[in-house]
Amino acid sequence: MAALRLLALRRSLLACLLGFPAASMALNSVNITTSTASPDCLNYRVVGICYWLFCTPFGCKVRTTTKVRHYIPDAVVSSYTNTGGNPWRDVSALSPRNETAQSGANNSAGNSHESPALRFKNADVVGHPGGLAFSRFAGRSGYTCAGAGKAFMPYLLSTLDTLAWRYGIPEAVYPESLTPGVREVGSRAASDLWGNVYPRSGFLQQTDDYKAAAVIAQRAGDIVTRRGQVHVYQPLLANKRDGYWPAGELKEADPSTGKWQELTPLPSSTCAVFPHHGKREQAKQGDFAWALWRPYSCCKRAGQTFLGSVDTEGGER
Repeated sequence: MAALRLLALRRSLLACLLGFPAASMALNSVNITTSTASPDCLNYRVVGICYWLFCTPFGCKVRTTTKVRHYIPDAVVSSYTNTGGNPWRDVSALSPRNETAQSGANNSAGNSHESPALRFKNADVVGHPGGLAFSRFAGRSGYTCAGAGKAFMPYLLSTLDTLAWRYGIPEAVYPESLTPGVREVGSRAASDLWGNVYPRSGFLQQTDDYKAAAVIAQRAGDIVTRRGQVHVYQPLLANKRDGYWPAGELKEADPSTGKWQELTPLPSSTCAVFPHHGKREQAKQGDFAWALWRPYSCCKRAGQTFLGSVDTEGGER
């Protein structure tokens, strides 16, 4: 039922976008699409050779094709303070306030007994709108792979994920949540701990708003790149097939599983993983958004039967 509801929301959004001109906004589908022209994020490489068995009535022979690997902007992940305030305004209507998700704040209520470092963020994971522009840009490098993301498809809307996102049920009692040093963004030893991935909810103890938003985005990405999680969401995953190796589970601080391109408040033409030591700008309204780029490997089909591949670097067999 949740998947059907998300699909209906996507169709409604597409209808709205086709029926009305885009408003002039700080972050909209146009400038998100423009951001896909990033050689650093694309990181296009030839990583091996694929072997295919090609048969005709006159016999069979082995053909080879080049195996490539590059990153694709699968989704836009928004991490923002006020419910209904997604900084990507074209999709903010997908996450309005409702009976179970009324508001948000830097701390839960501002009461004196609560920690001033307790922050709350909503999170939305929505399919990246720049697929066509990206394909044209990436195609200049050669053969390109297909990604898992579909434009404007809502993969996670935290306002629909009340029990897990607002109350941490049941992940608050998972071993990953209770064990220091497990699944963390940053380093305790280096005194640069941004936060813990578990429990994957909207609350986090962190005085720096940028770091809090980044950890929340990492949590949202962690959820949608896995199947069978106790959340209301759709998996952002493709299936492996002959000559095609899709991205797998996102892992913090591991660029081989995915990396982030900041869209707001400080648009970037490069990608990085959390934590990073580049320039960080605080958002005035506590609203942040990143494009999630994921690695894919593939080769062009050149026969009826896939025989395998040989990798020179960074590929998957």
